[in-house]
Amino acid sequence: MKASDYIIDFIVKQKVRTIFGYIGGMITHLVDSATSNNCIDYIQVYHEQTAAIAAEGYAKESGNIGVAISTSGPGATNMVTGIADAYFDSIPVVYITGQVNTYEYKYTTPIRQLGFQETNIIDIVKPITKYAVLIDHKNKIRYELEKAFHYAREGRPGPVLLDIPMDIQRAEIDPETLESFDIRENNNYDYDIKEVIDLIENAKYPMILAGAGCQNEKTKKELDLFAIKTKIPVVSSLMGKGAIDEQSGNYLGMIGSYGNRCANMAISKVDLLLALGTRLDIRQTGIIGKFMPDGKILHVNIDKNELIHNRLNNRLKVHSDVFSFLHQLNGIDLKMQKVDKWLNFVKTLKTNYNQNNEIERFVENKSPYRLIQKLSEISKEGDIFCADIGQNQMWAAQTLSLKKRQKFITSGGLAPMGFSIPASIGIAFANPDANIYSINGDGGFHIALQSLMLISQYNLPIKVIIMNNNSLGMITQFQRLYFQGRMSGTTKEGGYCIPDIKYLSQSYNLKYYKLSITDLENDNLLSEIIQNRNCIIEYVVDGLTTVSPKLEYNNPIELMTPFLPDNELNMNIY
Repeated sequence: MKASDYIIDFIVKQKVRTIFGYIGGMITHLVDSATSNNCIDYIQVYHEQTAAIAAEGYAKESGNIGVAISTSGPGATNMVTGIADAYFDSIPVVYITGQVNTYEYKYTTPIRQLGFQETNIIDIVKPITKYAVLIDHKNKIRYELEKAFHYAREGRPGPVLLDIPMDIQRAEIDPETLESFDIRENNNYDYDIKEVIDLIENAKYPMILAGAGCQNEKTKKELDLFAIKTKIPVVSSLMGKGAIDEQSGNYLGMIGSYGNRCANMAISKVDLLLALGTRLDIRQTGIIGKFMPDGKILHVNIDKNELIHNRLNNRLKVHSDVFSFLHQLNGIDLKMQKVDKWLNFVKTLKTNYNQNNEIERFVENKSPYRLIQKLSEISKEGDIFCADIGQNQMWAAQTLSLKKRQKFITSGGLAPMGFSIPASIGIAFANPDANIYSINGDGGFHIALQSLMLISQYNLPIKVIIMNNNSLGMITQFQRLYFQGRMSGTTKEGGYCIPDIKYLSQSYNLKYYKLSITDLENDNLLSEIIQNRNCIIEYVVDGLTTVSPKLEYNNPIELMTPFLPDNELNMNIY
């Protein structure tokens, strides 16, 4: 059997149904095997970064592993951004790169290159993968495939990379004689459940922080059950947004540097924070010494290193996946403190300082927020929002109120502009019946342009929204604060321009709409737009834009700008 055929058969047995890639000389055998196999689709993209990020979207939506392939050299290096993104956001993706023939590879020879387009991709990606290996012997193919797919899934998920020389791909093998990988589960979870119960039962002002570790479907159900059972209020991180029904009364919003004011104000008052599947990074907590100085954090994480090396000291460390932890707690009859006054206080904060009130009170240019409010209003249960990076991401994260089965997908750790469209493409191939809103700024849209062809080519269910303020808005807000308004590289005057989106839409054979804030009241037009399976919507935003509220440097999490009067900021629970 040809090795490349064996590799594709193996991937099919993992229930992966789509491979994203860009063909090149050193990957032709694998692509040919993929296109010859009726059980899997090979999607030829138009840039390797698209393949790498689309595989992330596929993994997120399918609940399975994503797969992306590329040729050696520039093909491999073009995937690095997606590989890093999958690593920082814990997404299980297997990346396969072609490599020059083993007899052309320099190995340890002290020269820069031997084979054409040879690149040592393994050493490049080692810091941003769970595992990366050069398969330079045909008898190791089964072992390394089994190891790679296991590593991508087990524990804290993440990407792996297999680099396969061309002569190994075309080699003849006997599958029955191939060495296998001995898969051993290695949970070794470590925490004292009695100490956990004691903390929860004695808390007067408890709160749940839902992080990315709450996002799989099984965990969402356990979280929902636990929140209802205990009546503990819930906030989310950016990557945890959508883990719980945001229409529920006890959900306050997102915390962090660009979080919702009511959520940040509430978390500053808690005496116990159940931090579930989150790193508690600096963008969530703000300045370290001022985050919950008198409270206790019950920190649940599958990654022991995140527990050991976190900067916050006031934590009970619980090494566990969130599903197992919540499933155990849901089987225990907890004797909770009466928290009626706490719940009333939280309700008051949500009533007075929710995002819609924030917009009315503090935002001068409401145009971008009006679009997100309208999207939230007209969207249906099960719709998927995929946000890019920049102001568009924060407008969406702050303002969308997710309904049942709706999802919010974005990039957190690496945050590469140009993420949304290729990620949406991966989502669409995993779920062709989805209705996907790809939310972009003009900058991220420009970076991902080549991905548009796939939407029309495969008639994918993606509505691409470009919030066009003719600038890199997040940086202009920063420049106004700290650089006396010098807009280097962020506006037309500073050297930043965008193309004509209407003509680009036509060239990619996608229907085009141009909207402004006044069009948001045109129900007939909006109804026509949402009936399209796919289209491009350019939403024109005039004037300077800001994200509000915002946590500025060296302030505690509750002290966001624009600042509240002291009498509001210092509200007491009793």
